Amino acid sequence: MLTFLLWLLLLIFCWPIALIALVLYPIVWLLLLPFRLIGISVEAVFSLLRAILMLPARVLRGRPG
Repeated sequence: MLTFLLWLLLLIFCWPIALIALVLYPIVWLLLLPFRLIGISVEAVFSLLRAILMLPARVLRGRPG
């Protein structure tokens, strides 16, 4: 909601910049999408490696009594 109000304020005071931002936002979002997917994949790989490395400690710890 705050973002929308800020955009409306920008539209009132400087409408050419607001219209350019409105047009460029989807293009920038599409350009950044592959980097987000790479980030999600790298985070998943690190989580998997952490789980694999911590598995012996979890097995040896046993059940909480």
